[in-house]
Amino acid sequence: MIQTSLHRRALLAAAGLALPTLALARALPLAPEVAGPFRFKGWKGQEVDAERGFFEVPEDRQIPGSRKIRLGYVRFASTAARPGPPIVYLAGGPGGEGTGAATGPRFPIFMALRAVADVIAFDQRGTGLSTSIPERPASTRPPPVFTEAGLTAYVRSEFQSAWVDWTRAGVAMTGYNTEQNADDIDDLRRHLGAEQISLWGTSYGSHLALSVLKRHGDRVSRVALSSLEGQDQTVKRPARVDALLRQVDALLGADPAARSAIPDLPAMMRRVHKRLEAQPAATKVKLNGAPGQILMGGFGVQMLAGGLIANPHTLAMLPALYLALDAGKTDVLAPFLGDVADLLSFRGMPEAMDLASGISPAKLALVRREAKTAVVGSALNFPMPQLLGAIPGVDLGETFRTPLRIEQPALLVAGSLDGRTPLAEQDEVAAQFRRKSRVLVENAGHNVFEAHPDVQGMLVQFFAGEAVADARLSLPPPKFKLA
Repeated sequence: MIQTSLHRRALLAAAGLALPTLALARALPLAPEVAGPFRFKGWKGQEVDAERGFFEVPEDRQIPGSRKIRLGYVRFASTAARPGPPIVYLAGGPGGEGTGAATGPRFPIFMALRAVADVIAFDQRGTGLSTSIPERPASTRPPPVFTEAGLTAYVRSEFQSAWVDWTRAGVAMTGYNTEQNADDIDDLRRHLGAEQISLWGTSYGSHLALSVLKRHGDRVSRVALSSLEGQDQTVKRPARVDALLRQVDALLGADPAARSAIPDLPAMMRRVHKRLEAQPAATKVKLNGAPGQILMGGFGVQMLAGGLIANPHTLAMLPALYLALDAGKTDVLAPFLGDVADLLSFRGMPEAMDLASGISPAKLALVRREAKTAVVGSALNFPMPQLLGAIPGVDLGETFRTPLRIEQPALLVAGSLDGRTPLAEQDEVAAQFRRKSRVLVENAGHNVFEAHPDVQGMLVQFFAGEAVADARLSLPPPKFKLA
């Protein structure tokens, strides 16, 4: 989901007050960063013996003599007498950390899967224990107006400058794409001395898994994926998000008080966006740790909404937020934004990965057409597609985005209230798998693996080679807040 400034995943991670469990923010460093056994600190203070490991790969395999970068992981040793192929966790984002995910609410699943095989929390290139792209000094430019035009111009200019700075610093930025990320996974397999590995991933991790299957499928045993993101789904269709918001509005209709206060949620959201985009409102925020002010347009609010609809506990905040905004109270935005200077910075890896995965011309035309009337417009995936063409020559092309016919056994898990990877788009990805079981968790969101207690057992059963039937699990609907 989001990792940099106003990047489609950054806003989620940065809005820590509203989004505490996305497990995409940087994990605490596992110092000292040396290979070997250590005590891993997991969820809620739990500790377990683990092993930290490293290996090297070229930063850009397309450049002869490319510098080497170090990739890191944490291995949780199997408790099985005869372990199966190592299970490699592929974090979302792009930009999420496997080691960070293991410190969060997914930790019990990491532990449970040890009954089947070694479990590898892998930090993809540019994240966590792996070699990072150098941090740039904070920009001295004033913040842009948070309209689509203002933010688009700002991030295109800033990212182009950042790309030049990183390149001058010796970083092979062209190496940060999903094909090279997939080749890293096969190098990890060789480093582990395994004939095959199994893949366990979510969101962008599923996007990466598809590339691993395309490039190294004979070395993959089984895959368990959630919140599916297909090869041509870096940018989601705005109309699919509208369908989710109609679903949310129907849930609001079941609460008489909520229905009375908000007769039509999508209509109210559109009204707020239109007014603020035409006349951005002065909004008090933090800038470099000090009190500051930005002009918040409708597009900035659309981006925030695109983050809140990811999971039910933040989706529940949407009515109160929009009721306040509809009444002109933009001060409610500040707690969601954090320090705006942080939001307007770049990490490099997430943006480069998304830019390289790109979007097909046909999909781009569809997205632009739907965005004209959709509730969140083209804000859900910002700065894609707005960043397209900012760095020429990095798009991986249509061959990369071509669907597959996948024969490996697959367990595919989805939440019915996932606003980041809508179910209709996940269905398109699922169609590529010929030997699959599907689990739908009603009223779960994007972070679905840990949402329902039965999913953990299904994952263990699946990776143990046992049959898992299609299933529909259920959670209570979100309790919407009106104030």
